[in-house]
Amino acid sequence: MLNTNNPQPLIHYIVQPGGKLCGSLRVPGDKSISHRSIMLGSIAEGTTTVSGFLEGDDALATLQAFREMGVDIEGPEDGHVIIHGVGLRGLKNPNKPLNVGNAGTAMRLLAGLLAGQAFNTTLTGDRSLCKRPMNRVAKPLKEMGIRVDTTEGGRPPMTIHGGKPQAIHYQVPMASAQVKSCVLFAGLYADGQTSVTEPEPTRDHTERMLRGFGYEVTSVGNKTILSGDGKLQGMTIDIPADISSAAFFMVAACIAPDSRILLKHVGINPTRDGVIKILCLMGANIKLWNKRMVGDEPVADIEVVSSTLQGIEIPQELVPLAIDEFPVLFIAAACAKGTTILTGAKELRVKESDRIQVMADGLKSLGINAQATDDGMIIEGGTLLGGEVETHDDHRIAMSFTVAALRASSPIIVNNCSHVSTSFPGFVDLAKQAGIDIEQQIV
Repeated sequence: MLNTNNPQPLIHYIVQPGGKLCGSLRVPGDKSISHRSIMLGSIAEGTTTVSGFLEGDDALATLQAFREMGVDIEGPEDGHVIIHGVGLRGLKNPNKPLNVGNAGTAMRLLAGLLAGQAFNTTLTGDRSLCKRPMNRVAKPLKEMGIRVDTTEGGRPPMTIHGGKPQAIHYQVPMASAQVKSCVLFAGLYADGQTSVTEPEPTRDHTERMLRGFGYEVTSVGNKTILSGDGKLQGMTIDIPADISSAAFFMVAACIAPDSRILLKHVGINPTRDGVIKILCLMGANIKLWNKRMVGDEPVADIEVVSSTLQGIEIPQELVPLAIDEFPVLFIAAACAKGTTILTGAKELRVKESDRIQVMADGLKSLGINAQATDDGMIIEGGTLLGGEVETHDDHRIAMSFTVAALRASSPIIVNNCSHVSTSFPGFVDLAKQAGIDIEQQIV
């Protein structure tokens, strides 16, 4: 039977307690870089060849959106994509709303690119995405002179009335790589210099990739600057494994006794490595091997061995560098000795779900003392019990509670896991291969 509010079948995970992780794994390609490879490859001149592309629902939604705007894209086939770029002003009116599914990154970044087009475009998504606020990108685009229409509360569908953006110097109120990238993408179409200043550094994949495409971008501290009306030249991109996906197995190996795994070819961009630094502060036994540069991105093989974790107060400067990994870091905190305190992470409340509240509720249902705060959480390490947890259609919540079963006293049933395919196709098979006793139940 199908869920009547969602065309996908309902998927629940039934995860048995205990187990250990061993062996060598390679998780799928980086989602952030996969999105950006399609976007910038499409508006570049010439051909862009991509390997390691994440064939998850979110990245595929971005690819389909650009096909609907007239871009010839071959693949994906085993992670290989060939994009025949149409240049900065070569996109065509799709003549219908672009549905990006659950991909918040796609919607927010596309809004910036669409601001400079000679047509109007409506962006929509699935039920979950249409609950998420888009005012964070609508506000700077309006300051750039672009009309943006949303529904009540600034939620999708969102219509971008394309035109000529005005260059601005934008101070981002909350550290967000998506807002930064949206403004920079709109700045590609503006006359003069556009800059974005952030309160904290966030992931810099957009800046690195723009430079790879031959576009001049300057970064000074937390300020990023570019000038409009340049050109992007097609390139070859090798996408590393996604550190956000690797994080589930990093935490799993830390908390499961007698575990040792090697995660291969993982991107360790310094604006994304907060999960490694936080786990190491908690006492994790993690080593990086074979460090190298792949294109413009640093990559390494990550070895993780079972560890006795300690609760910590997470340094605020690391929060933006691990924003997507906090759901599974909360599981690490639940298995640690003592108290873990997170502050300065209010952005977690506007992700695919309110990740602060949803994780706190789930941890409490499993016997952990977890107190949600306005901008973070206080977690007392303890004994995880079994039970049922709700994901609220959030892929990272689903995978995090799957990992929790390694230290649970009885099975954990994780409800509504259909969205895991947005970021991690093949998660269940790889989890089984690693040593997690998990079964899918399709309703």
